[in-house]
Amino acid sequence: MGKSFFFYDLETSGLSPKEDRVMQFAGQRTDENLNLTGQPFNYLIKLTQDVLPDPQAILVTGITPQKTLKQGLSEAAFLSIFHEQIALPGTIFIGYNNIPFDDEFIRYLNYRNFYDAYEWHWRDNRGRWDLLNVIRMMRALRPDGIKWPVSNDGKPLNSLENLTAANGLEHVKAHDAHSDVTACIALARLVHRTQPRLFAYLLNFRDKREIAQLVTGPEPFIYAGADQNEYDKTSVFVFLFELSGQGAAALFDLRQNPLDFIELSAEELAGRWYGGQDYRTKPNPIRIIRYNRCPPVAPLKVLDETSRLRLNLDTDAITKHWHQLKECLPSWRPTLQEALSLSDETNHKSDRGFAASVDTLLYENFFDDNDKKSFSAVRGTLPAELAIAKFDFTDRRLRRLLPLYKARNYPESLTEAEKRRWHDYCQRHLMQGGSFSRYAKFVIRLQSLAETDKLSARDQKLLTELDGWARQLMPLDGLQSAKLGQ
Repeated sequence: MGKSFFFYDLETSGLSPKEDRVMQFAGQRTDENLNLTGQPFNYLIKLTQDVLPDPQAILVTGITPQKTLKQGLSEAAFLSIFHEQIALPGTIFIGYNNIPFDDEFIRYLNYRNFYDAYEWHWRDNRGRWDLLNVIRMMRALRPDGIKWPVSNDGKPLNSLENLTAANGLEHVKAHDAHSDVTACIALARLVHRTQPRLFAYLLNFRDKREIAQLVTGPEPFIYAGADQNEYDKTSVFVFLFELSGQGAAALFDLRQNPLDFIELSAEELAGRWYGGQDYRTKPNPIRIIRYNRCPPVAPLKVLDETSRLRLNLDTDAITKHWHQLKECLPSWRPTLQEALSLSDETNHKSDRGFAASVDTLLYENFFDDNDKKSFSAVRGTLPAELAIAKFDFTDRRLRRLLPLYKARNYPESLTEAEKRRWHDYCQRHLMQGGSFSRYAKFVIRLQSLAETDKLSARDQKLLTELDGWARQLMPLDGLQSAKLGQ
């Protein structure tokens, strides 16, 4: 089969791929010229009894847990369709902000259900792309052909909803996965028609090795992925150092004078990174770029004079800052690396010290070939026989995932003893941490939303259903020690 695009979108129970779940999956295949091929896919996926969704997410999508139980597929049933009919050889998966969000949910979904978490988007000539990154570079460097919405205070608005509205593209219902897919295809066609060279350049420049070669080279380059909203999130960056074993690099924004930062301590610099106390309140010249996320980067030579003026790029100042950085970097690099380490610890610490659920441990390590061979054996075993089947697992995560896999996908096959263990696990998972537990946070959020003035009848109904979901899950009869999945 030749190359094809598969446009897809998810609606989820929250924002965390580790903790939250896919509730709706929708997608549509096109050929390389963006002509529709085949029928659309649109599925609800059942939410299981160990998940309390973010009430705000439910108000946005209108999809309740009860609706997924009535109309949805189990995760295992959905993934069977996904791998047999969707993740075909030659498929390029594409969405809108899909690489940092939707793709992560799909990785964790595969991990929980005994599929390789990564092969769906690279093996057999498959790939992935992100239309949001294309839009960011087009807006920054080649804006002709699209109407670009801005907020009341003049900041760029790049959301799918804003762009489709500004350009008269069909987008019947934002935050419905199927409607968002249709809108994404329409926007891709507009880019392809108005800026075909940019479209082709970014499509062909997706290989992480080629991106790494550009990013780690000695010359500055254009990157349309800066944190700041000013100048269409675009600046000139230069390589600082690689993050060992992470397929990523630290960059310096040459709009900034490095001499303004070299006297800061590692702790002060860490505060400038995401999650730090000074995040978004003080200048941060450092940006982390990941090679495998199709970042919108390009050689500096693509910057024409019109774009340079629009982006307010002072080439003389940039050249001066570059030379200053080269002089101070050898002595400054250890402080930068320490700051990044401190920031990383802040961003990835576990919630209040609670023991991490096995669901969250995807990135703990790669599975070896022996364990990968066991995946198909698990999926091919009858649900009633999963508890007695012998699997030669090497990785401890798989032994912990197995009973969860059975309980979530095949609850009707559970023995009475397994039902009790599953019940105990759900209560412990949702209640551990007391006033900081998942259940406590859910109740507080639900109450806060319920007290909002002028709730619509729709929203009141959704909040009532969420309250019913929580009451169904938590008729607590005392927490017991549950080992399932922990």
